[in-house]
Amino acid sequence: MNSVYLVGWLFFRTLYKFYFRWSVYNNERVPLSGPVILASNHSSFLDPPLVGSGVHREINYLARKSLFRFPLFGVILRKVRAVPVDRDGGGAAGLKVVLDRLNAGGAIILFPEGTRSFDGKLQPARSGIGLTVIKSSAPVVPVRVFGTYDAWGRHIRIPRPHKVVLKYGKPMYFTELRAEAKTCSKDRLKQIYQQIADEIMTAIRHLEPCQDVESFA
Repeated sequence: MNSVYLVGWLFFRTLYKFYFRWSVYNNERVPLSGPVILASNHSSFLDPPLVGSGVHREINYLARKSLFRFPLFGVILRKVRAVPVDRDGGGAAGLKVVLDRLNAGGAIILFPEGTRSFDGKLQPARSGIGLTVIKSSAPVVPVRVFGTYDAWGRHIRIPRPHKVVLKYGKPMYFTELRAEAKTCSKDRLKQIYQQIADEIMTAIRHLEPCQDVESFA
């Protein structure tokens, strides 16, 4: 971790520990080196730094291009090597940077649902993450966060000191679908993108709450 990233990582870990009383489970499932996609459900602005703070390695975050225009914030985003993306998180340029980071052995956080949940419940997956998986060789670690909607969902203006919990799943490799994607038709390829997205979302859904998060089930 570079110095700016390390300061932010320590800040968020302290914030989640004392203000949100966080619990973290199975972060050893995230490889400490090499490419990896962390695929998480998304209910709050708290989610990206939460998922990244739970692992002991540097993460490449996605950030809207417009945020890079703010002097101080833009400098920080560049220091932590954030990936600039369009408002909707898509775009060929953003995908290329994501793939470059993965090919260089980096870690990326992606949200299969595409945007924050309006009601705190899991939403259907969009196919975009399937495209990224097929274009890369990175394993996918499903991640589920609990409590962030109640802490700082769309309906809350100021973050509440509500307990949050983070649970990492077992890596997914999609070996057969990646092999099929090399020779299949365009129509089948689109189906593969969505199939991968759906399988990741299912894995997230199956991350059962632990004893101290039964109330979040």
